[in-house]
Amino acid sequence: MPNIISEGVEISVETFYQPDYSNPMSGEYMFAYKITIFNHNNFSVKLHRRHWHIFDSNGTTREVEGEGVVGIQPTLQSGEKYQYVSGCNLRTEMGKMHGTYTMENLTNKKMFEVNIPVFEMIVPFKMS
Repeated sequence: MPNIISEGVEISVETFYQPDYSNPMSGEYMFAYKITIFNHNNFSVKLHRRHWHIFDSNGTTREVEGEGVVGIQPTLQSGEKYQYVSGCNLRTEMGKMHGTYTMENLTNKKMFEVNIPVFEMIVPFKMS
């Protein structure tokens, strides 16, 4: 499980292939990912924005940017964690993502960037 700490905020990622929402014959592969955000700082933080870089193994890349995560801009107290699940579709059997969260130190109102580690999305091989 990829994991990184930057600016006192720990990000862990777990990925899951979603065969029921995929159609390999049409080049559609759906993945879910669960993100855990843990605030190790001695101050509260608020997540304002996300910025993703998505790489498909066919060479295509996409960027996704927007407010919050899954429609929420969570606030995390010191020592608190927040988890959410989202998804990504690929055109091939494997790819990867990484990115940043823009967060705010709620004590001094300063904005800062938190790195999201690179994580891979790979269709599991079928055992026969």
